[in-house]
Amino acid sequence: MNRLQSSSSLYLKQHADNPVDWWSWGPEALAEARKQDKPILLSIGYAACHWCHVMAHESFEDEHIAEVMNRLFINIKVDREQRPDLDRIYQTAHQLMTQRPGGWPLTMFLTPDGELPFFGGTYFPPQARHGLPGFVEVLERVAEFYNADPAEAKRQGGAVQEVFAKLEPASTEAISVDASPIAALRDSLAQSFDDQHGGFGRAPKFPQTPSLLRLLNHWRASANDSEPDLQALYMAAHSQTTMANGGLVDQVGGGFFRYCTDQQWQIPHFEKMLYDNAQLLSLYSASAQATGDELFAATARGTADWLLRDMQLADGGFASTLDADTEQGEGAFYTWTPDEIGAVIADADFAFASAAFGLDQPANFEGRWHLTLSMTTAELAEQFSLSDSQAQTRLDGIRAQLRVVRDQRQAPSRDDKVLTSWNGLTIKALAQAARVFEEPRYARAASQAAQFAASRLLVNGELKTAWQDGHEPLPAYLDDYAMLVDGLLELLQIDWQDDWLSLAMALADDMLARFLDTDNGGFFFTARNHETLMYRPKPISDDATPAGNAVAVRALLRLGHLIGDARYLDAAEATLQFARAALVEYPQAHVTLIESLSEFLAPIETIVLRGDPATIRQWQQSAQSLYAPNRMIVAPHNGASLPEGLAVRVAPETGALAYVCQGTQCLAAIDSWKTLAAAIRNR
Repeated sequence: MNRLQSSSSLYLKQHADNPVDWWSWGPEALAEARKQDKPILLSIGYAACHWCHVMAHESFEDEHIAEVMNRLFINIKVDREQRPDLDRIYQTAHQLMTQRPGGWPLTMFLTPDGELPFFGGTYFPPQARHGLPGFVEVLERVAEFYNADPAEAKRQGGAVQEVFAKLEPASTEAISVDASPIAALRDSLAQSFDDQHGGFGRAPKFPQTPSLLRLLNHWRASANDSEPDLQALYMAAHSQTTMANGGLVDQVGGGFFRYCTDQQWQIPHFEKMLYDNAQLLSLYSASAQATGDELFAATARGTADWLLRDMQLADGGFASTLDADTEQGEGAFYTWTPDEIGAVIADADFAFASAAFGLDQPANFEGRWHLTLSMTTAELAEQFSLSDSQAQTRLDGIRAQLRVVRDQRQAPSRDDKVLTSWNGLTIKALAQAARVFEEPRYARAASQAAQFAASRLLVNGELKTAWQDGHEPLPAYLDDYAMLVDGLLELLQIDWQDDWLSLAMALADDMLARFLDTDNGGFFFTARNHETLMYRPKPISDDATPAGNAVAVRALLRLGHLIGDARYLDAAEATLQFARAALVEYPQAHVTLIESLSEFLAPIETIVLRGDPATIRQWQQSAQSLYAPNRMIVAPHNGASLPEGLAVRVAPETGALAYVCQGTQCLAAIDSWKTLAAAIRNR
């Protein structure tokens, strides 16, 4: 056992039995590196990461390789989910140094003084293969380079640090924020769109959820024009159709895998991440509402049901990941043979299942079948002389039978740490799904997760980045604040609680105080009192999750308009001003921020309903039945304790009133549904 045995991180505990003399990141490890004047080998990954497991098995469990690592380096292991600040910094450094995308496991070599990166990569095999050098060779050459000329290693690391300082967009105070990045992004997405298979680019294929949502909303913004952008709708809908029918979705249990290894969306790496499923649940719920497509609705419901069944903890929070691997190997839990399926379902259903899942076609994953839909519901209905609803019911019944049997297999391990930012995304997604599908279970789960955040993730009034029972939590990052506020604002639209609004306001105030760059605009990723690292980023581009600055802009615009607080609106505008040059130059790297820009340029419509509970509930449900991404509808209780900017929307003594505002411009109070419907019909 090494030092990682007492860690709160499941990922670090997975390496506690390695013969490597691992340290966790902290002052003791960094001091030891300086004391011995040894370079640092920094290894970053996460518990569900398949290639992290591969490198651990091949190299970190090998006695000879561990001896070389221990002799030449101070070895530090980091869970990227616990320390996204370190991951963000050194992923960026890797991309600058290698001019290639990063990933996990990330393997970086740092100077002992200043932790400056001078060499790095991702996965290294134990022996040279596939164009990659062997890990021992890498270790020995890196150590030889450092020991021969440590000053040169520090100079190279310093050069990377200097580039970091130039990464922030140049000041554009004289240039107004306009819509040009929105149009540029639309064109850029069209150029990279895969017209045959949907999505963008080639293998490996990631869903790129923010891009699909932007296309959907780009179409919606043009829907009332003489020539609506139907091509944008097609790109969004076609991509979602091919993803939902393919192997990115768990066709038996629901939920999405991380990405597919092929261009056709057939074979994934089998880890499931909370943040992917939250974002995709939001997308498919929105698309189901916008288009009425039954496949989108079924996919959203399947994802939400999986979240509640497999990922929600007893206290209401949501676990972070399901592993890609079991002892039987990657994918063993999810894949089948025709004989295994035939032993589960009735003989009369086998021909139907075979046609639905392509069991009469060649195996697609290591001699087994990872189930994908080979026929649409309509095609199945025609072939088997059924109605569409009968075909769907039959397919759902087969899936349920398979899931019962599959649940008896050894399941992938679950990482039960509750991450604040990812739970914020999930609260938002479940609240959206509850609103679209009028499903109380989803609303209840979103409220339970919010209660968990208020009781467990807030410690003595300070937000933490994660919760793990019995372990001291770390201070929260920008993403934690922004995504939790965003989730609470969505929750307020289905479950008004004064406490949710008070918490959202308190978190927004803390976010301004701890992270805002008052001189140049934008929010830093780490708080003012965070430990000093080689760089303090202000992230504006999306990665696996939406950029914290982008979500902060959206949340502050909505909260500012809801309660009439100009501080929030000013901070959002300053952030867009700070990022403006980057949005123009690289629109496809800043999709979520451009989505927020669209809300800034066409301010959100806020509808506040007050009065008779039964009447306003009916008005709210009717108004929310339409897909209007730039609309927020809340119905505070009559006895609610409201901030001044919201309290002026008073409840009448009898009946109900609707207060409709577009940005800061408000209509006179409306006292009938007919008048309200007419006011919002074309917005």
